[in-house]
Amino acid sequence: MSIRIRKIGRIGQITLQRPEALNAVTYEMVQAIEAALDGWRDDGDVACVLIDADGHKAFSAGGDLQFMYDTASKGDFDAGRRFWRDEYRLNAKIAAYPKPYVALCQGFVMGGGVGVSLHGSHRVVGESSKIAMPECAIGLVPDVGGSLLLARAPGRLGEYLGTTGYRMNASDAIVAGFADHFIPEADWPELTEILIETGDCAAITARARDPEDGPLMAIRATVDDLFAKETLAEILAALPGDEWGGKTQSAIRAASPLSAACTLELVRRARAADDIRAALKQEYRFTSRSASEGDFVEGIRAAIIDKDRNPRWRHGRDEDVTAEMVDAMLAEPPGGDIAL
Repeated sequence: MSIRIRKIGRIGQITLQRPEALNAVTYEMVQAIEAALDGWRDDGDVACVLIDADGHKAFSAGGDLQFMYDTASKGDFDAGRRFWRDEYRLNAKIAAYPKPYVALCQGFVMGGGVGVSLHGSHRVVGESSKIAMPECAIGLVPDVGGSLLLARAPGRLGEYLGTTGYRMNASDAIVAGFADHFIPEADWPELTEILIETGDCAAITARARDPEDGPLMAIRATVDDLFAKETLAEILAALPGDEWGGKTQSAIRAASPLSAACTLELVRRARAADDIRAALKQEYRFTSRSASEGDFVEGIRAAIIDKDRNPRWRHGRDEDVTAEMVDAMLAEPPGGDIAL
């Protein structure tokens, strides 16, 4: 298994060890992390949990898309649904974990990687961090509780980040509420040793620094105005004709129209409920249908398998997706809502 789980000193340490696959989270890794957290919950020797990852390119760039494609493309939709049910249970468990949960997040942090890190109590980013929820580009939606993180971002940044897949640097991530502390990555080994020795998370705040400003705050007012509009069609029609507007339009147009429209609704439902379990329930309503009734298989094919970057979405344009289609994707599944 491409993960190391151990008790060392005062911490329980989880290290993702698939750098060749950008530490993509597999089903077996999900099971192992949950079992470790259950075991450490009442262990007096474990003062805090630390999750980190091998490699410089990514903490984790997402979930195991190859597995999802291999099963769903053969008509086995239950394998993906089982993965999501167990993964989402883990995400909820991390968000409610009674001990400090520290995540050191270098490089790409996306999708499933967000789910095992950014619901924790101490989320550390560095110079190389690139955090995003780009699921619409592969026919999915921001899941693993990501809709709630987006909903809690200031103003309408959540709708913007979720529909465009914008990559946040360390400063952006802190502004958007996806991270708590910037610590230079050269300091992470020493920080880890102190946590092992003491289990005291005060060492994190003591080493935090102010990162260089990112571009997100500069566009905040524009985003708040445009992404408060009710539908994607209205947002797209209102985008300015400048460079930023063109890039934003291109990013939204490149995504699955069904996924982008559902993401807009998911973020708004998550904002209204403000509860991790409610968000995960809504996400599962979509993801459980994403391969059988959505664009997920085609999205993976175009991005990961054939790499032709030319997905053939079920709906040609964002304007073709109706409110009734969104409601159908977000209705209670035939098997009932996920139990968390």
